[in-house]
Amino acid sequence: MTSDKSNYKNTEIKRGRGLKKTLFMAALLLFLAMVIIVATILGAVQIGWRNILSILADTLPFYSSPRAVEIAPVYQDILLKIRLPRVLLAAAVGSSLAVSGAVFQGLFRNPMADPYVIGISSGAALGAVFAMLGGFSLTVGGFGAVPLFAFFGGIATITIVYAMARVGRAVPVMTLLLAGIAVSAFLSALVSLLTYFAGEQLHQVVFWMMGGLGGATWHQVKVMIPYALAGYICVSIFSRELNAMLMGEETASHLGVDTEKVKKILLVGASLLVAAAVSTSGIIGFIGLVVPHFVRLVAGPDHRFLIPASALLGGALLIATDTLARVIIAPTELPVGIITALIGAPMFIYLLKRRKKLRYFGGGG
Repeated sequence: MTSDKSNYKNTEIKRGRGLKKTLFMAALLLFLAMVIIVATILGAVQIGWRNILSILADTLPFYSSPRAVEIAPVYQDILLKIRLPRVLLAAAVGSSLAVSGAVFQGLFRNPMADPYVIGISSGAALGAVFAMLGGFSLTVGGFGAVPLFAFFGGIATITIVYAMARVGRAVPVMTLLLAGIAVSAFLSALVSLLTYFAGEQLHQVVFWMMGGLGGATWHQVKVMIPYALAGYICVSIFSRELNAMLMGEETASHLGVDTEKVKKILLVGASLLVAAAVSTSGIIGFIGLVVPHFVRLVAGPDHRFLIPASALLGGALLIATDTLARVIIAPTELPVGIITALIGAPMFIYLLKRRKKLRYFGGGG
């Protein structure tokens, strides 16, 4: 009898948690839809939501909006060529940073880990600054030298860090973290050295380092989304194994997890997300640090839910902060990295205080 009551109670608890997660996911989807709508409406030029709906409807292959012909072509260009690609690029970058942050925090079992913890941002920054100061005119697939050098700089850095941390056939997580910190510090020093000699290009270098989404194009969106999807799918497939690794590598091995293989795949997937995001937008902080914290405190540490929820919230949060950066001193724009830092730092302090009262990491099953 006692066993039946206990099983019933456990079942009810699981149902309650499942309902809570479902409602939270629905709320995130609604929030994302709302910020996308608001972001397309707001700007230095007011278009109006009815005009926006008419312009978007007119782009459908099976429908022609009679009202769209009455809207000035300049409004259509602002929406379709400037605002919409920027909003979608912000969603992709924010999602990538948030998901990679969730993976790194779980992999290192460290709530202070963020997407840049193992030096990817420093490598990308070094590549970008080198391209700027070198005056390269290289173009591949529609991308200029700066994003290309930044992307490959980030990928090269994680490759070097992984090789440094490798001990035989194993890669201890703590050694990987320390190697990343050391390499990041060294590359940051090189970036500072190059910045010192930047001369007339100093403004361009500093602006890129602050992070921004100005000049977003449909081509950037088309190239960014496949990388984001590839990285997202890569880490999502191994979310259950990541849950097991929260209990320690030895315990995960006893549960049948090939920890070295899983670490390698998670590192590749998360690094791909970060490199693609940084090469597109520059260095944008706190999204990958704060978003997983918030989701974990609300819905628990289960990465099967944490990863998709972080993707939704990260995308929505970066769209919202980028919109604020566009309109707060319109027509001038602030680098979005400044806004995320101003909002993210106090929010992170609040979440850390909340964390003291709650269980933070644990197996997700």
